[in-house]
Amino acid sequence: MAALGWLTPRRRSATARSVLAGEASAEAARKSTQEVLEREPEFPVPGDERAAAFFDLDNTVMQGAALFHFGRGLYKRKFFDTRELARFAWQQAWFRLAGVEDPEHMQEARDSALSIVQGHHVSELQSIGEEIYDEYMAERIWPGTRALAQAHLDAGQRVWLVTAAPVEIATVIARRLGLTGALGTVAESVDGVYTGKLVGEPLHGPAKAEAVRALALAEGLDLTRCAAYSDSHNDIPMLSLVGHPYAINPDSKLRKHARQMDWRLRDYRTGRKAAKVGIPAAAGVGAVAGGTAAAIALHRKRR
Repeated sequence: MAALGWLTPRRRSATARSVLAGEASAEAARKSTQEVLEREPEFPVPGDERAAAFFDLDNTVMQGAALFHFGRGLYKRKFFDTRELARFAWQQAWFRLAGVEDPEHMQEARDSALSIVQGHHVSELQSIGEEIYDEYMAERIWPGTRALAQAHLDAGQRVWLVTAAPVEIATVIARRLGLTGALGTVAESVDGVYTGKLVGEPLHGPAKAEAVRALALAEGLDLTRCAAYSDSHNDIPMLSLVGHPYAINPDSKLRKHARQMDWRLRDYRTGRKAAKVGIPAAAGVGAVAGGTAAAIALHRKRR
């Protein structure tokens, strides 16, 4: 057996130097963990009722533009002809692939949407919106962004969509995702029938920030404790308004700004599309009311 002694590990007592090394290593690990915890506090904070989250819709929560998907559904129901459908398809293709937000396309989309719904009842569009969500939108929700919204809900916080899509569409999407509500298009209606005009201006760029500011005031929120999520540089005013801004699937300008400001980034695109970070989301699609008017209208409706 003596010949096999080399196979048996020798027991060695710890020297003062090895004890010192072990204690130093443990202390370094403890400090490192503490530093990480200090840098990354729990977020969202559970039970913080003065905190909320605001999510852009197009290409942040959902792939593509909600208005274009809505247009497909209206075409299926014979609200307009093939020529109008071709225009919607071209605008959607431009939006998804061209890498720029074309003001003419955005204006055409707004004008088309308003002319299409003119004379129809608001209740009719709300009902159709439910069907269109199932047909064209449900499968286009980004799971990653959906999980972020759910984290806020699980923490007991309210979550709103803030979008240039019509409020009827935005409200359907918010409800189907279990969110608190939505700020979006307010198209004028008289006695429950669309007139083909806007109430205010499109909710775009700085107007989104004003909508969030007005809603926060009405709901008693502390914006420094709130979060906002968007893919577009057009939403920098809204993102800059909150204490926790996130760039989701960002276009090139937002990605650059987010890195300069040390904002958090998330990209849920895959393959070649993810590599082409220059593809922006078109914010400004659809007719939307001015920020303050939309926020107050939503608040009154919820009450």
